[in-house]
Amino acid sequence: MRSPLTPRQQHFYNYLENAISRSGQSPSLRQAAADMGVSHGAISQLIKALEQKGVARRNGRYGRTIHLLNRSGETTGAMRWVEVPVIGRIAAGLPLYAQQEWAGSVVVDGALYQGTNLFALRVNGDSMKDAAIVDGDLVICEPRQYAEDGEIVVALINHEEATVKRFFHHRDHIELRPENRAYRPIICRFDEVLIQGKVVGLVRGSVENV
Repeated sequence: MRSPLTPRQQHFYNYLENAISRSGQSPSLRQAAADMGVSHGAISQLIKALEQKGVARRNGRYGRTIHLLNRSGETTGAMRWVEVPVIGRIAAGLPLYAQQEWAGSVVVDGALYQGTNLFALRVNGDSMKDAAIVDGDLVICEPRQYAEDGEIVVALINHEEATVKRFFHHRDHIELRPENRAYRPIICRFDEVLIQGKVVGLVRGSVENV
């Protein structure tokens, strides 16, 4: 059974809960100290107390992210939200997490999307409609430089055009297959295609196209 929080600890817990529900992430120690009107050391002591009482967990001993826990010891719903950058353009040769050309962001459920360095890409057109991916959707992707047959991927063609298609590896070429009979497969040489990520989900949205 958990030990009850002191009034001061409860006040700090409530502060964290409200801050996380607004932004989807925990405040920095500096921000928390400023908001609470106390020192960094006091905030550190409060975090340690919440950890000891089983209502919070930090990523690593000196981690900056604080997770609030429910009675089962699992991350609370408010902390499960993860902000994923929307890519406006994929740059050739750069890992996606190193790119700076973001076009906004989308917040997703971290319990469903647990990969690291996730990114989102706006879909233009209806070539994947039979896979329930339609114009204007945001596909959530896990960075990858390889693909298995049948996976839906983000591929960069000739270092210029990014496309979302189903991947197939043949003996002498790569096939990027649409999910719409009105479109033909894209056939490429091995050196013409750079896999950038695997599609792991999508978000329906009306965010302005990028």
